[in-house]
Amino acid sequence: MQRYANIIVLILALFISSKSFAENKTPVVNERGVTERLVRLETKIDAMDKRLEDMNKRFEDINSQLNRMSAIFTTLVVAVIGFAIWDRRTMVRPFEDKVRKMEDDISENKNQLHSLILSLRDLSKTDSSVAEVLKRFNLL
Repeated sequence: MQRYANIIVLILALFISSKSFAENKTPVVNERGVTERLVRLETKIDAMDKRLEDMNKRFEDINSQLNRMSAIFTTLVVAVIGFAIWDRRTMVRPFEDKVRKMEDDISENKNQLHSLILSLRDLSKTDSSVAEVLKRFNLL
């Protein structure tokens, strides 16, 4: 029993001594500490605001640069298409002129040929050799 009493006293001594050495770890809140923390927080927020403004400026610069590049690309595409159309028109125009001239010549020659055939038919009425030639070429 004495043994149990010694163990109980020893345990109580440990509990009592541990409570006497305990520290209060809760921070002391005072006006100066809060003010310092608020000042640090404001400086961090200001720094973040500056970073965000810098990022926004970069994005605006990139956006304006992309707009310029797309405008240049569009201008180049329109210029190339315009040049291709202009080139085709200038290349085809001489051929159109030649074809028109040939059509005019053919229509003039057609009238002359028709007149020639009519005159040969009239001649074939009096000349039998001309009549044979016209029959051979199925013109009579």
